[in-house]
Amino acid sequence: MPLSLLSSLIMLVLVVVFVAFVFTFIPVGLWISALAAGVKVGFFQLIGMRLRRVPPAKIVAPMIKADKAGLEVSINKLEAHYLAGGNVDRVVDALIAAERAGIDLKFERAAAIDLAGRDVKEAVTVSVTPKVIETPVVAAMAKDGIQVKATARVTVRANIERLVGGAGEETIIARVGEGIVTTIGSAESHKDVLENPDIISKNVLSKGLDSGTAFEILSIDIADVDVGKNIGAELQTDQAEADKNIAQAKAEERRAMAVAKEQEMRALVQENRAKVVEAEAEVPRAMAAALREGKLGVMDYYNMQNLIADTDMRQAISKTTDPSGKEGSSSSKKGLNE
Repeated sequence: MPLSLLSSLIMLVLVVVFVAFVFTFIPVGLWISALAAGVKVGFFQLIGMRLRRVPPAKIVAPMIKADKAGLEVSINKLEAHYLAGGNVDRVVDALIAAERAGIDLKFERAAAIDLAGRDVKEAVTVSVTPKVIETPVVAAMAKDGIQVKATARVTVRANIERLVGGAGEETIIARVGEGIVTTIGSAESHKDVLENPDIISKNVLSKGLDSGTAFEILSIDIADVDVGKNIGAELQTDQAEADKNIAQAKAEERRAMAVAKEQEMRALVQENRAKVVEAEAEVPRAMAAALREGKLGVMDYYNMQNLIADTDMRQAISKTTDPSGKEGSSSSKKGLNE
């Protein structure tokens, strides 16, 4: 093979490799599109994006869109925002929407809102077209003990200046719910709330609930008001039941103490009876000792026995009469007459 042909073949291979490298590493089609749109993007800038691992399409396409919309955005700012983790296309769309709506929104603020985790395009849309937030059912009790349930619709508009660091929709819903509970709780009767539900919206709206949030509250409308349970009656019922249980517990305690006292008295009576029996057992011994020692005569002993017999007879007769003092049954009277 001639040397000239070999060199030509090597040159052709090098050219093919170079062209393949250029079309692979450098998005020529994207460069042509930018050039046709009048956006100046150099080859070295595209190579630099590749080296910095930035997809050129993520930068060039939004830049073309911004240029066609009449916005002046630096390619370095777009690339820096992408490297910071932002969404370049969404930021450019938000800038275009703000410019069309007459909202003064700079690229730096839009990039800050996007990096803060908020949808900057949606924020611009909500700033132009207010958004309606519906609260869940909020239940509160009026002073007369009747529960009132209310649902509110809050119309808000995004505040671009407070999107970074401002509270979100959850805070608005929580504050509105708190205002509804306060208003219903301060009403003398649930009928006042049912007759004039606008007192809730007026009272809540006057509290400035949008301070420190990313929204501006335009209006608060009460969508639904309903009567709930009679909480006051339920509380009184529960209190009465608790009082009854306490009274029953105290009565049971007193009964247990009375039973214990009765058992104690019975034990004391049994003990006294035992002592009496024991003392009575000593009487015959004492009498026998008195007879032996001559301290008690035989006639004295017989007189004492007669006295005991007379006492027993009187007690037997007294048992035949009822408690009213009358004599016993007719059979006992018959026996006495006979």
